[in-house]
Amino acid sequence: MRFSRWRAAGNEYLLAERSELGEPLAPERVREEVGSSDGILEVVSTDGAKAEIVIWNPDGSIAEMSGNGTRIAARWLSERSGAHEVRILVGSREVTAKMLGDEVEQDLGPVEVYERERVAGLEVTAVSVGNPHAVVVGDPDDIPLVGPLLETHPRYPERTNVQVARIDGPGRVTARVWERGVGETRSSGTSAVAVAAATHGEGDVVVSFPGGDLRVRLEDGRAWLIGPAERVE
Repeated sequence: MRFSRWRAAGNEYLLAERSELGEPLAPERVREEVGSSDGILEVVSTDGAKAEIVIWNPDGSIAEMSGNGTRIAARWLSERSGAHEVRILVGSREVTAKMLGDEVEQDLGPVEVYERERVAGLEVTAVSVGNPHAVVVGDPDDIPLVGPLLETHPRYPERTNVQVARIDGPGRVTARVWERGVGETRSSGTSAVAVAAATHGEGDVVVSFPGGDLRVRLEDGRAWLIGPAERVE
């Protein structure tokens, strides 16, 4: 069985349809197959311009959501179906996506930003984008220490994604991300939304990761994410 490999702003995922796998993926097989990629996108089913997917982390756990992962799935489905707009279902959350040339615009839905609190001596803002995030404003180069410290902190019994962000000016942020079940990655779509929401609240924000820039638009508690997605093999 052959997986296709896709890239989105520095993240790389393997993608395969469940119908071609012979049987649904399981954690042990994910750990065997994932290699150096940031996860596996398992396409459960398709119906025209709609697809249901499962997002697997490299450690065999399942992610509730991934902005870069759903953007890759959207590009894959658009190329397969010929549709300009597609819908990607992840668990109970549905992401609508529109092709914009080399980029994809996604409506990621509601974003919840919680009151800042002190955790492990750090000022942390928790954000939900269909998955959990803990945002710290500071030096992004601190992520190797802050990431594992917060990911497994008792405050987050199911673990959390972690970002350390520096505000560079109105509408611009630089960040590094530590993904739950993955470790540090070069970028993250939902992390971009979490960072933008925690630092700006509303409006247009460009979030710069080591893997590249992602654009976020925040309106009335809802987030849109714009970025690239391409097949690499």
